[in-house]
Amino acid sequence: MSVKECGKHGQCRRKIFRRIIAGILIFILIVLITILLIWAILRPSKPRFILQDTTVYAFNASTPNLLTSNFQVTLSSRNPNDRIGIYYDRLDVYATYQNQQITLRTSIPPTYQGHKEINVWSPFVNGNSVPIAPEYSASLGSDQSAGSIFLMIKIDGRVRWKVGTFISGRYHLYVRCPAFITFGSKSNGVSVGENAIKYQLVTRCSVS
Repeated sequence: MSVKECGKHGQCRRKIFRRIIAGILIFILIVLITILLIWAILRPSKPRFILQDTTVYAFNASTPNLLTSNFQVTLSSRNPNDRIGIYYDRLDVYATYQNQQITLRTSIPPTYQGHKEINVWSPFVNGNSVPIAPEYSASLGSDQSAGSIFLMIKIDGRVRWKVGTFISGRYHLYVRCPAFITFGSKSNGVSVGENAIKYQLVTRCSVS
């Protein structure tokens, strides 16, 4: 075989290799454009959460730097999309006071939410002698003595979107629900049992 023929064979291999690479890139580009077009046409909207009520079974901040609490919260979630379903792979609910977590996390079982569907959950969130930073502990005791406490019910989760047979990757879900709770003579709750007060809130939550 001559040197010229070897050179031509090398050029042919490089041309074939470049064509294969170009074909793969074009295929990937077409797939990405198709996904973007479908996404733009469907215009997916994030789920909408509402904190319907909070039932307080225990709330004791009398011990310095420690808090014991027990809540039951009722949360509803609505899928506003016509053609997109939502897989809730993980949802952890907990309460915070001035950005400090004051209860343990409670997991809601994984579930699927169809088009325009509404799901309602009523998990318990609680904590026994949870350590509280000294500055927050003093503020918490002062607020309780004054008759009202502002808490934040939070949800930390993972979701996936379902369009037809296509299921997306997992996305982080953050939900923040303000809860204003009053105590003592200023209480506007309803007694639902021994030492248990239910507060009807119906508060829209922020979702990101």
